[in-house]
Amino acid sequence: MTFLNGFIEEEIFMDQPEGFTAVGEEQKVCRLQRSIYGLKQASRSWNTRFDEVIQGYDFIKNDYDPCIYKKISGSSVAYLVLYVDNILLIGNDVKMLGDIKA
Repeated sequence: MTFLNGFIEEEIFMDQPEGFTAVGEEQKVCRLQRSIYGLKQASRSWNTRFDEVIQGYDFIKNDYDPCIYKKISGSSVAYLVLYVDNILLIGNDVKMLGDIKA
C-alpha cells in the first residue's frame, strides 16, 4: 500500500486493466496520475514524497545516510530510521515520540 502514495512526474500511459474496458473504447489507454505496484518509479516517488513531508515536521536528514532523520526540540531528540517502507522511531522523550506518531 505504501508505494501507492507517491506522485509521478513523468507522463506514463498503460493499457486499460482487464474488466475496466468500455465497449467501443478498447483501443484507449490510461494515463497514470499516481504510482502503482510494478512501476519502476514507484519506490523512488514514494521516498521523495516521504522526504518532503517528514522534513516539513522539522526533521533533518542525515548527511551521510539519507534514510536517517533527526528532530531536536530543546533537550528532546528523536531519530527516525527508514528502511524501504518500515519506520523505526526512537528518542529520549516519550511525549515527543507520542506527538510525532500522532
